[in-house]
Amino acid sequence: MGDLYYLLVDSPWPRLLGIIAALFLIGNALFALGYLAGGDGIENARPGSFTDAFFFSVQTMATLGYGRLAPRAVWANVLVTVEVLTGVLGLAMVTGLVFAKFSRLTARVVFSRVAVVTRHDGVLALMFRMANARGNQIVEAQIRAVLARDETTAEGETMRRFHDLGLVRDRNPLFTLTWTAIHPVTATSPLFGATPEGLAAVGAEVVVSLVGIDETVSQTIHARHTYASTEIVWGARLQDILRRLPDGRRQVDYARFHDVEPTAER
Repeated sequence: MGDLYYLLVDSPWPRLLGIIAALFLIGNALFALGYLAGGDGIENARPGSFTDAFFFSVQTMATLGYGRLAPRAVWANVLVTVEVLTGVLGLAMVTGLVFAKFSRLTARVVFSRVAVVTRHDGVLALMFRMANARGNQIVEAQIRAVLARDETTAEGETMRRFHDLGLVRDRNPLFTLTWTAIHPVTATSPLFGATPEGLAAVGAEVVVSLVGIDETVSQTIHARHTYASTEIVWGARLQDILRRLPDGRRQVDYARFHDVEPTAER
């Protein structure tokens, strides 16, 4: 609740609309109870009718005013003034919230479910791939990968440390379909000499972040994914998903995007 605004903006649309509807109904119910508590303060309303008081509150909060139900006492007019102010402020906040959510651009980048460690160009390498699920293009895309693991200092203190994983190509001027990221596991790599058991023992994770510019709206977008040690497959390769059509064009088979196959060297 300390970051209510960010909670609402980050909520999925069904949850957000449900919260707005619930607050609207609860607010009108409370004002309806207030009208009933004051006695006969609504003209043409049935005495003690919560239904009439509730719908009068709805009309007041929405500034509709059909003309049949109206306040007829000073205290009722005071309560109407408070409710109208509440409704105007609530409408302004909901409008701003909905606009902020609509204008919040998100990337639809799909990451392969697993990363693989296999030989590439004769060198052991960590590999994973991404795809742009939208029909547009991401320009000036940049990707960064880091290895997070628990390490013990010389003083015996356990710390979570991050190590950059250098990629063969970390920039792409035009990210349209797929992109395979490759980290050579050389002597300078944080993964040099690592084993699946060793990575699991230190709680290792590979954190990937991608930043680029959406060509359609010229806004910066980002995507993030994390590979746990159990999601890194050793001795396997990502299946080929690119094929050439008879007319010379290339086609991507997304049905096999997440598939891997074992290699001869495991």
